[in-house]
Amino acid sequence: MSGLRMTLQTQLVMRELLQHPTRAQYGLEVGQAVGLPSGTIHPILARLERAGIVESFWEAADEHAEADPPRPRRRYYRFTEDGAEAARLALAAAYKGGQTSARLTGKPATDS
Repeated sequence: MSGLRMTLQTQLVMRELLQHPTRAQYGLEVGQAVGLPSGTIHPILARLERAGIVESFWEAADEHAEADPPRPRRRYYRFTEDGAEAARLALAAAYKGGQTSARLTGKPATDS
């Protein structure tokens, strides 16, 4: 999980996911909520998944088949067991430091 860059866009995505930390959301939904395009949102979500912050899954085939109007299958994202807490800590560290870009370590910042 360490070393994930906390850009402003990453922070926006994490804050949006934290609005409903137990609910799964699909990428376009997150993108619309934070005002970022799909080409920005999906790479961020992929990095958060590689870092172990979120996990993803495809919607059920029957749910997709019943969609009206027809649409592409949705990939949903939700926090892992410890992901929401790691996101909170990382955001707090970024805000405490007044940073718009920081590194996500999943550990609280310590005063030296």
